[in-house]
Amino acid sequence: MLSLLKIEWLKIKKYPAFWWMLVIVALTNPGINMFANFVFSNKSGSKNPRTEIIASLFGNPFSFPEAWHSVAFFSSLFVMIPATLVIMIVANEYTYKTHRQNIIDGWTRSEFVWSKMIDVLLISFVVTLSVVVIGLFFGFTTSSEIAVSRWAEQIKYVPLFLLQTFSQLSIAFLLGFVIKRSFISLGAFLFYFLILENVFIWLIKEHTPFKSLSHYLPLEVSDRLIPPPAFWSMFDTEAYNESLNAIPWHVLYTCIFTAGIWWLCFYIQKKRDL
Repeated sequence: MLSLLKIEWLKIKKYPAFWWMLVIVALTNPGINMFANFVFSNKSGSKNPRTEIIASLFGNPFSFPEAWHSVAFFSSLFVMIPATLVIMIVANEYTYKTHRQNIIDGWTRSEFVWSKMIDVLLISFVVTLSVVVIGLFFGFTTSSEIAVSRWAEQIKYVPLFLLQTFSQLSIAFLLGFVIKRSFISLGAFLFYFLILENVFIWLIKEHTPFKSLSHYLPLEVSDRLIPPPAFWSMFDTEAYNESLNAIPWHVLYTCIFTAGIWWLCFYIQKKRDL
């Protein structure tokens, strides 16, 4: 395992695009959360009776204990940024033929996939670490003394975010692994992420009697690990409570789905002509 990590590090440490993308990832999560907090702060400080009711009922969504939930939710909206990084890493293996060289140097076919899984997991940990830092920052800077004492109540959203990120980056990896071209793989992922799955959700909800099937689409199944923050529940309290109750089931579904993705990657690598 350590040898795989060492070789992966040698591959990426002198790859400028990797570090630029990592900087973009590091800036995206703070940026979107600062923007969301700015919008909420301005709205809750306005004279609009509706926003005053929201603020009085739910408080600041970036204060403890809700900070973990809010930061995880808003950060999850931009998973396409680290997905770009994952696709670049795997596609470069085929562009520069390093995947073949690894096998020549003595790696087994499965070790190549294991090394890429480690990459995806490490990127997921880095993104999750940014969520932890952002959550702590907003939580301690916007919370009252009473709220600070409740800082750990919703910290469950941190591991849920890690699982969601790893699952969705695994989808990005699968596309890069199968297509082998970074530009085409990224285009396919973004098209599905931004357009195609949303179209499928709309079609299932509007034109079939099986509306709940939309909950089990590749990205949606892990998206439901982190429902919108509590202040959105005023629009549909029943649906919000249902989404919270469904989280444990979606943890199971996401684990099964993600395991299936990596099993497929190992199978393809075993059968693929290098």
